[in-house]
Amino acid sequence: MTYAQMYGQWRDDPEGFWLAAAGAIDWVKPPTQALNSSRAPLYEWFTDATVNTCWNAVDRHVEAGRGAQAAIIHDSPVTGTKHVITYAELQDRVSRLAGALKARGVAKGDRVIIYMPMVPEALEAMLACARLGAIHSVVFGGFAASELAVRIDDCTPKAIIAASCGIEPNRVVHYKPLLDAAIDMASHKPDFCVIFQREQEVAKLIPGRDLSWHEFQFGVETAECTPVEGNHPAYILYTSGTTGAPKGVVRPTAGHLVALNWTMRAIYNCGIGDVFWAASDVGWVVGHSYICYAPLIAGCTTVVYEGKPVGTPDAAAFWRVISEHNVRSFFTAPTALRAIKRDDPEGKLVSRHPMPNLQALFLAGERADPDTIEWAQRHLNVPVIDHWWQTETGYAIAANPLGIEQLPVKIGSPSVPMPGFDVQVLDEGGHPVSPGTLGAIAIKLPLPPGTLPTLWNAEDRFIKSYLSHFPGYYETGDAGYVDADGYLYIMARTDDVINVAGHRLSTGAMEEVLAGHKDVAECAVIGVADALKGQSPLGFLCLNKGSGRDHADVVRECVALMREKIGPVADFKRAVVVDRLPKTRSGKILRGTMVKIADNQPWKMPATIDDPAILDEITEALQSLGLAQS
Repeated sequence: MTYAQMYGQWRDDPEGFWLAAAGAIDWVKPPTQALNSSRAPLYEWFTDATVNTCWNAVDRHVEAGRGAQAAIIHDSPVTGTKHVITYAELQDRVSRLAGALKARGVAKGDRVIIYMPMVPEALEAMLACARLGAIHSVVFGGFAASELAVRIDDCTPKAIIAASCGIEPNRVVHYKPLLDAAIDMASHKPDFCVIFQREQEVAKLIPGRDLSWHEFQFGVETAECTPVEGNHPAYILYTSGTTGAPKGVVRPTAGHLVALNWTMRAIYNCGIGDVFWAASDVGWVVGHSYICYAPLIAGCTTVVYEGKPVGTPDAAAFWRVISEHNVRSFFTAPTALRAIKRDDPEGKLVSRHPMPNLQALFLAGERADPDTIEWAQRHLNVPVIDHWWQTETGYAIAANPLGIEQLPVKIGSPSVPMPGFDVQVLDEGGHPVSPGTLGAIAIKLPLPPGTLPTLWNAEDRFIKSYLSHFPGYYETGDAGYVDADGYLYIMARTDDVINVAGHRLSTGAMEEVLAGHKDVAECAVIGVADALKGQSPLGFLCLNKGSGRDHADVVRECVALMREKIGPVADFKRAVVVDRLPKTRSGKILRGTMVKIADNQPWKMPATIDDPAILDEITEALQSLGLAQS
């Protein structure tokens, strides 16, 4: 089958397409219909079915005789440990943890917050909740107490499962004091907390509230899988909202199972026994979809990596893991790849670790600039495939479907829409624009299975945020265009399209040009206020390690490059060299915050920022240009 045939099958018969995909899932009661449009534009999928996620991710593989197969490989360079958990061992551990939670009163529909680092116990906690039909909400380990408190009050958990600490390359992150402070701040109080004590730090437990992970499970009766309705929430995942209050994205159980299982073969070309690695964190959507659920649902082995792309111990860390564990498909963020490339611009460390089993590298999370993709292609000698998705969708909107047909790679494009996604590029009035024209990217309703049906306790906010601007469409918040061949190009967040003297220009296109300079490892472009032209672009440049170039020369060459590639219309005259860019922990550049600092607007420290000190460096750099004065 070709991509065109597959997409055509979905377009001609969406109901039949998704019911066929549902055939790969073990149901307690199979669905008789796929789409439920009774509350349109609030659509749901497989609502007449009953199913259990944990059964599909764990038990069915043991029942099929694959209990001895590795389910999880934990590789932790920060603690110097590695170990493997088989499917049979995972079933035992998860059913025991679920039994302990059940004995304490956790039942179907109850919420449980999980606040843990990259350890297998984080996945076990997620799966134990799924086993009971409890709704988990994973909060990135080490998140600020105030942010954790907001999430406690929003989802009102019956229990919180946490670790005593997280391990960074040069420090221990104390989770328990953050958890205690968050519970003190929150109006809602959990019934109890379960603390996984790590060797590196044993936390003090509060009597009557806190229970030790191992003691809590001692002697309990294991729990069987609880069937839930198809539209029962599997989890809540909070994503930043423009108003500052986090948005609780809801993931429905049945659609989640069907869609993720389908993507493992169709997009990543992985199946039973293959090793799949998503180098992310369980706190982000990638960690939910492609560290925990999708690989296990598909019977793969998933890698849980507790380390960094560089510094644990060097820029060859990822290549070691791929080589050592025979990874077949590897998924990471462009920002991680740029960090590796900055430390190893010649790619000399890649050859240190043979990777004969690697079939492809997948990128998502930030726009993948052509220079980084070309660097990876050159040194890894495998397809480097950009694909585009969001926390809200839970999996790829646009991709190159490796397991169906490997399409030609167009560098700078995440390729083509996947079944279920009718992607349109619209002008401000909601009218489709011609190929090659920049516009707002929207998806015609209904969204496919597994995507968010609403926000937790905030249906009105869901409609206002996603469905009201372009009636009949889901608004992605991204800007871009489609070319004559139907390939999609994501150029910026809608907010990052800048208006220079009436010309709408993509910051992503400008960053592409800057990244093409031989000394530039990473860059960002923002639009700052300009009294004459409305906005004026400003570039931030991070140089390759050991570049040694005079900063003024690099800036001058970048300005000339922009004039040559985009033209005078860009009005690109200013750039500054900085050591680092401010990013979220998931690797997204905080362009909006940089704009506010540059324009002397009030701004709030982003909760998800990786290192707050970087914003002081950015402010100093802006002040050197006569900006950010107040």
